[in-house]
Amino acid sequence: MRFLLLPLLIFSVNTIFSQCKSYKLSSNGDTLNCVDFNDLKQGRWIVTTPKLRGEPGFEAEGVFKNNRKEGLWRTFNLMGDLIAQENFKWGNKNGRCLYFTIAGLEREESWRAVNPDKAFDTLDVVDPGNPNLYERIVVKNDGNSIKHGIWKTYSPNTGVLIETEEYIMGKLKSEIDAEKINTLAISKPIADTTKKQASKILPKEVLDFNKKQSKKNKPVVTGRTGN
Repeated sequence: MRFLLLPLLIFSVNTIFSQCKSYKLSSNGDTLNCVDFNDLKQGRWIVTTPKLRGEPGFEAEGVFKNNRKEGLWRTFNLMGDLIAQENFKWGNKNGRCLYFTIAGLEREESWRAVNPDKAFDTLDVVDPGNPNLYERIVVKNDGNSIKHGIWKTYSPNTGVLIETEEYIMGKLKSEIDAEKINTLAISKPIADTTKKQASKILPKEVLDFNKKQSKKNKPVVTGRTGN
């Protein structure tokens, strides 16, 4: 069995190498940092950024698909401590992203990726008032992710949650709620005025009858009932 697996392993390695114009091998023989013959980054990568002009260096690891980050990426400082855990789709942040200091979790973000290959993208968004309803919206694509979901900030010293914000397709939910309240406040007086004006309008038949009765000096019919 051992001898049967060896040719398969050699074939698999040769296939990977034939797809990569350049690559590196890890200490355990894994293929890293593959650039294919279309000059596109593919597969698992480890990207090292050295210190520069006072900025700390870091090392990121994850998967590239056709030159775009895809799935989970983790970033470490040069001491090996985890400082970021991000999710990507189409090369843009998508979903929950976490950022750390030595003391622990510092920030939590939530993103919605849009397809950069489209000028416009159609997304289903949960109705903030009813989680069972979805609204289909069309967004103009500027190539960047959209803030969408819960964002949290923690104290770097104590780890206590100090701020929570909710975004809906790039806008703070609190601002959206305020806009809805203002819209209702403006539309209600207009609706009340329209209703009052409608209540004053009498049918043509009543108007004609009142005109005839006024000539006879008889009580005018207003359309009201009761005393």
